[in-house]
Parts: sequence; C-alpha cells; structure tokens
Amino acid sequence: MRNLPVAIAALALPLTSCTTTPEPLTLVPEQQAFWDALSSHCGPNGEGRAYAGTLVSEDARDADWAGKAMVAHWAECSSERIAIAFHVEDEPIPPSSSEAVGRQASWNRSRTWLVSKEWQTDGHIGGETYELRLDHDHRHEDGERDAVTGYGGIATSKGTARGQDFPVHADALAVFAREGLDASTTNVWRMEVDPASDPNARFAYQLTRENDPTRLFRVEFDASTPVAPPPPAWGW
Repeated sequence: MRNLPVAIAALALPLTSCTTTPEPLTLVPEQQAFWDALSSHCGPNGEGRAYAGTLVSEDARDADWAGKAMVAHWAECSSERIAIAFHVEDEPIPPSSSEAVGRQASWNRSRTWLVSKEWQTDGHIGGETYELRLDHDHRHEDGERDAVTGYGGIATSKGTARGQDFPVHADALAVFAREGLDASTTNVWRMEVDPASDPNARFAYQLTRENDPTRLFRVEFDASTPVAPPPPAWGW
C-alpha cells in the first residue's frame, strides 16, 4: 500500500500530458468580413467614430422619430464586442423660436447596440463556431437599466460581408413575455455596414417582424463622413 500514491500519479500522468489548448473558434467567412467592416469604424487607435443619420422608413408607427437628428457612435471596441451608442435628438427647438438663442437641443442617449461573438455548439451554421449576436442595452438617464433591455437576436445564417440579420433570441423572448410585448416575438433586426475605407460608406439599422410584413423601422447613417463624438450614452 505504500506505493499507492505513486501508482495514482502514474495513472494521472497520461491524462495531463494529453491536455491541449483548443483551437480558437472563428466566425464563418461572411460573418468575419462583416465583423471586419464593422470594426473598421472603431478608428485606427480605437477612438471610435461617430456618424450622423436619420429615419428613412415611413411606417406611421414611427412618426415621432421623423425629422430628428441621430448619431451612431462606436463607443467601445474589443476583439469580442462592439458597442454602438444610438443618440436621438429630443423635440428640436425651432430656429425661429426665441428659446433657441443660446440653448442646445437635448438628446436621448438611452440606447446602445451591442454586437458580439456568441459561442455556439448547436450547429446553427455548422459545428462549434462563433456566431454574431445583437443585443440592445437600454438605460435611464441615471444609468439604471430599463425594464426592457437585453433583447436582440442571433445571426443564425451566414449573411453577407455587408449585411447580417438577427432573428429574435431566447433571452429576448423572455423579456418580451415578462413585459407583455407580444408583438415583438418575431422581430428580426438587421445591420448593414460598408468598410470605413469605402468613400460612400453607409451604416444602417433596421427592424422588421415575421408576423407583420408591414412593419419596417430603418435608420441610415453617412459612414463616409465622421462627426464629433457625442457625450457617452447613459450608463456608459
């Protein structure tokens, strides 16, 4: 019995010696090209570019968005996640109004889009791989999270180098069920982006619904001409 610890160590040795570092998982080529295009707007030093945009869809349900100034700001970039803050002007002050003198328009800074790499093992696209995930981070002005936050989708198809669709994911369904947002359970979000090197680069965010072919919310940004970065989104 005195040699038992040695025997146990000998048995354990082959298991230890066979342990290897797993190969890093990667995106499929189409999604990697999309990720690279999105990442190109982080700037050469990761400072994060900002672009002006506007509502381009005409769904009557979004009438209160029409004509408002918008800015998309690449607020945070890493090898695993890109955070794009979506700033929307509140009710603009008419230029002819006496209130406009010396006063700046206020902005809603509650929204941030999070595009990240999601490790998948269930073969959405094939085998163990990373897939792209889109989440929405909603905050109040004091930085507290809104009740409706953390929803989004996972790109379960290859998409293209310039566009990816994100059908609603399970976490979003749980949020919508809790908050009684039944109309949102078939949401599909879409992002389109051109590389920053493209002289006519555009960036777009879009929402449609599989159970409502008339639903369309789409905003587009001129990603060829950076603007001054806005203040941080609430809670960031």
